[in-house]
Amino acid sequence: CPTRVQPASPCHIMAAQPPPFPGSKKDEHFRNMKFVVVTGGSVSGLGKGTAISSMGVVLKAHGLRCTAVKIDPYLNLDAGTMSPFEHGEVYVLDDGAEVDLDLGNYERLLDVTLTAEHSVTSGKIFETVIQQERKGSYLGKTVQMVPHVTDAIQFWLESVAVQPVDSQSGCPDICLVELGGTVGDIESAVYLEALQQMRFQLGPENMVLVHLGLVPTMGSTGEQKTKPMQHSVRILREAGLQPDFLFCRCETPVEQGVRKKISMFCQVPEDRVFSLHDVSNIYRVPLLLDGQDIAQAVCQKLQLSHKCVRIPHRTLSAEHPSPQSVADWKVLADRVDDVSQEVIIGIVGKYTGLQDSYMSVIKALKHACIECGLHLVLEWIESSDLEPNMRTVDGAKYEASWRKLKSVHGILVPGGFGDRGIEGKVLAAKYARESNTPYLGICIGLQIAVIEFARHVVGWDLANSAEFDDITPNPVVIFMPEVNATVKGGTMRLGSRVTIIKSNQCLAYKLYGSQGQVIYERHRHRYEVNPAVVASLESKGLRFTGQDERGSRMEIAELPDHPFYIGVQFHPEFKSRPARPSPPFLGLVLASAGILQTRLEHDRGVLRVGSGYETD
Repeated sequence: CPTRVQPASPCHIMAAQPPPFPGSKKDEHFRNMKFVVVTGGSVSGLGKGTAISSMGVVLKAHGLRCTAVKIDPYLNLDAGTMSPFEHGEVYVLDDGAEVDLDLGNYERLLDVTLTAEHSVTSGKIFETVIQQERKGSYLGKTVQMVPHVTDAIQFWLESVAVQPVDSQSGCPDICLVELGGTVGDIESAVYLEALQQMRFQLGPENMVLVHLGLVPTMGSTGEQKTKPMQHSVRILREAGLQPDFLFCRCETPVEQGVRKKISMFCQVPEDRVFSLHDVSNIYRVPLLLDGQDIAQAVCQKLQLSHKCVRIPHRTLSAEHPSPQSVADWKVLADRVDDVSQEVIIGIVGKYTGLQDSYMSVIKALKHACIECGLHLVLEWIESSDLEPNMRTVDGAKYEASWRKLKSVHGILVPGGFGDRGIEGKVLAAKYARESNTPYLGICIGLQIAVIEFARHVVGWDLANSAEFDDITPNPVVIFMPEVNATVKGGTMRLGSRVTIIKSNQCLAYKLYGSQGQVIYERHRHRYEVNPAVVASLESKGLRFTGQDERGSRMEIAELPDHPFYIGVQFHPEFKSRPARPSPPFLGLVLASAGILQTRLEHDRGVLRVGSGYETD
């Protein structure tokens, strides 16, 4: 079984390397691999990512090791150049791959570390096939969608499926595959063809097909309708695929009569029609599936019943912060529903119109609040609405935005690109600094804090980033010299990078100290703090307490005399987990609730992530 892929070191992250060339001999690992494929029908946004991740949670809780692959039929090589407004956030993996936000769901819920190869796009598949054609690998054949593209898809899936994605050696037991979009989409047709060929070759005991369909409730009578599910299953069957399990996405539990009707018209046994109805929080979805014996049903179909053994409950703590059993997930779900004390966090950004743009930031805040036993209230503040010119354009919106900012307990400025709304973010950082409001700046949020400090404390009135003003006399943020200035895709400083915390007396160490002074976080940026101005900034009180391994790149900045004011160049939200929140986010929530110092005293000077569960 191949070894786990290590994080990439070059700044330019290439597309995932193509898997074995189609036509090569399959080895024993491929023949023994089990696949669970999830498709969706009727409409997008039904929650395939949540469904497949939750199913993986339940399978893991029964002793099975899982990996996950996302298929996105678009022609982009990756998600790196997509607008957050169109596609949601760009999630970054350890190896620097820029991928769909669903891979974030997989990593968070399954507690795995995925690679670029676990994100399949039509761009990658077609690039692989064209490269092989240029090499003459197809021996003069006319290269076609079938069999050449379908073969490339199958070999990609089969080669990635055997890669370990957790801390254990050896191959996973089950590979979860999500096909993006809905059945019937033109761009998905070649993947459905590849999957039906793959299922025939592997055998029904090695590949399970799950279809997620809509069962809406119509009218004042509250009657559940089955036609959307029937139609999407019919389209799936036209492609040569008969689902083994049906997940019914609905508002209320599927009624028995409705379940029987779906079973009859979709030709799926009644006990394999599962209700996936609305629940109070995402952590109840695994409990919902477990209550319907999904693990036993899937393992029986895949002939893995001998491995399906429920893991016993283990109390969550700083020493054991990862939920393993179904009972652990119930602890999380109950804790979310039971909390009452609120903490209000204001997110000042430019993509506030689509919350998926900040999916990982929201999840990281929620993870921190669960650990602290607090109820998260988010205030979305469009940064451009804080700027002085908004007062003349729309005075009411300007006043409302400032009232929001002044009402929150803590302020977070997340990552972003472009100059729109930048001055509003600078004003938000200034307000946080002067009012002693807890502040966390991520990526551009760190750069904003530096710009604000340079202008209003150092006295450089025109200080700015070269990204927003390339002729500023005080460029406190500059373009990184090794980054490609013309090619946009995959050319930033990406992936897991080291940060050295310089002192054990700073805030950064209090947050990360349990990990030591050497930490690894994921990055995604083209600009950095100008090393030439660091001495001037530090002489006025700003401290750069985290740097890269060469000491030339500023990674963490903080104000020692402020209750909680810290900016980080990396994206800590990408490594936050449900019961193991990211330290900066945990620190922000604790400081915003006014309990950071009490917690530090309890944890003997440095945060022990997970110790919040020890009070239960």
